[in-house]
Amino acid sequence: MAIQRNILLIYTGGTIGMVKDYETNALRAFDFRQILENIPELKHLDCHIDSYSFESPIDSSNMNTFYFVQIAEVIEKRYNEYDGFVVLTGSDTMSYTSSMISFMLENLSKPVIFTGSQLPIGYLRTDAKENLITSIEIASAYEDDEPIVSEVCLYFEYKLYRANRTTKLSAEQFEAFASMNYPPLVESGVHLHFNKSLLLKSKESDLIVRKKLVTDIAILKLFPGISKNVVESILSTPDLKGVILETYGAGNALTEEWFINLLSEAIQSGVHIVNITQCVGGSVIMGHYETSTRLKYIGVIDGRDMTTESAVAKLMYLLGVGLEKEEFVYYFQKSLRGEISNQ
Repeated sequence: MAIQRNILLIYTGGTIGMVKDYETNALRAFDFRQILENIPELKHLDCHIDSYSFESPIDSSNMNTFYFVQIAEVIEKRYNEYDGFVVLTGSDTMSYTSSMISFMLENLSKPVIFTGSQLPIGYLRTDAKENLITSIEIASAYEDDEPIVSEVCLYFEYKLYRANRTTKLSAEQFEAFASMNYPPLVESGVHLHFNKSLLLKSKESDLIVRKKLVTDIAILKLFPGISKNVVESILSTPDLKGVILETYGAGNALTEEWFINLLSEAIQSGVHIVNITQCVGGSVIMGHYETSTRLKYIGVIDGRDMTTESAVAKLMYLLGVGLEKEEFVYYFQKSLRGEISNQ
């Protein structure tokens, strides 16, 4: 007889947690303590579901490191009580949030599934119910008393992705997210199809939660005609410790002397600069073209095929660890949670 799994549903805020009052047409927060009464389909799942809601639900636009730590601490405190976790957040910053949680939870051996919706749970045509039901089903999927999925993931519109590989592509389509550089881990149809060869292996060590995150970073997105004043103002930000440099194509950037000199001076002063492509898919290949050779020469870090969202999370996480420069470069270019492809 199969063991009934215990799943904790964590609601932080977002569209999925809203229901419509059809008398007033106003949206109000959904009470997840009554989830089984409102979504009776969940009773057909072979698991026990508890819920935890933030005292004041937050809009995803207000997500920050304070809330990242709150989410991680809820999982940490209840880690031994539950077999899996489903986290509901707003979709606008879900790739950032789930990427960060993937780095914060070291030695994770249980599923942590992020999901949400484009329409509130109380709407007639909502995508919320399918996303929620399937996320819980995946989180409770075990074989030989081991979870099939034991990493931080993001589920949306019939596909489960590695969280730190995702990007939100659409504000209107139900298929809102994509993982251009890594295939889906699970595909939902008549049956759930687990792509087991793609999954990270479960860790046996005790869970470690990394809560020190450094936010003294910036994103510098290149565009044709970018001025020296703009680049200089970003790189001279007080207490700046890291920069995501969003370049063209395979990691290419302008070769103007003033630009290279400003980057070089920042690196020499201790700022870590990471090269991430602006393209949704593909990888940075430092030195592939002449326009990226000088970046490599002055010490810009090769971000390879990481998403901007994942690079931001990894930068905040590694800066919080307090590594020497050589160690920082080594670990940033190394896959820690499956966020970067091996070369």
